[in-house]
Amino acid sequence: MKKKEWCTVLEQTELSAGIYSMWLQTETIAHEAVPGQFISLYCNEGSRLLPRPISLCEIDRRQGRLRIVYRVAGKGTEEFSKYRRGDQISVLGPLGNGFPLEKASGKTIFLMGGGIGIPPMLETAKQIDARKMIIAGYRDSNLFLEHELKAAGELYLASEDGSVGTKGNVLDAIREQGLKGDIIFACGPTPMLRAIKNFAQETGMECYISMEERMACGVGACLACVCQSKEVDDHSHVHNKRICKDGPVFEASEVEL
Repeated sequence: MKKKEWCTVLEQTELSAGIYSMWLQTETIAHEAVPGQFISLYCNEGSRLLPRPISLCEIDRRQGRLRIVYRVAGKGTEEFSKYRRGDQISVLGPLGNGFPLEKASGKTIFLMGGGIGIPPMLETAKQIDARKMIIAGYRDSNLFLEHELKAAGELYLASEDGSVGTKGNVLDAIREQGLKGDIIFACGPTPMLRAIKNFAQETGMECYISMEERMACGVGACLACVCQSKEVDDHSHVHNKRICKDGPVFEASEVEL
């Protein structure tokens, strides 16, 4: 069972409108974390009891630091955005299962992120020994992490309004640029992941997706974030998967979207 740890805010900056980057000093979490995992952050105000799950953007094991990049979406993340250097925050983690980095070794990989699913692609790219094509999808020209992503691999951009890169989504960028790959790691909203799963099936590519979902406990006890899997037992009963515990990373064909 993971234990909560008090972490110290080292730095916080606003990268784009409503998008914040926070570096945290940890005692043990950073040394255990792998790309694709997440942490649960607890609010300091007692009226908000449930933690907020946020994926890991960068992992600095040598100095015991973690970076998260998150969007302000409610009162909890709004509270986090007001934290400054030296503030303390209660954190549970690292949680979930990360990307199978060994599967990509020596191959050409598509690292596909949409919206707030972009941040976990950065550390994943940094730790993969492969040719890396990073395809990042934004709503508009309010970009974030583009410079770090460009340094980590071949970067291709898409935007819904066409203001940056390919007009459309990450798959539109792949088609427009004529990109070819062997394996996909992806994180983003469900419609995007559903389209990527179909694309992988059509092209015969191996595909792993990190699912975004509202969570409560973050450790698989409350069953608030289950998804339907394709596993059935001898009695034809479908086995549901807990996104926080069994995921958030799944082989795409393993789950229903």
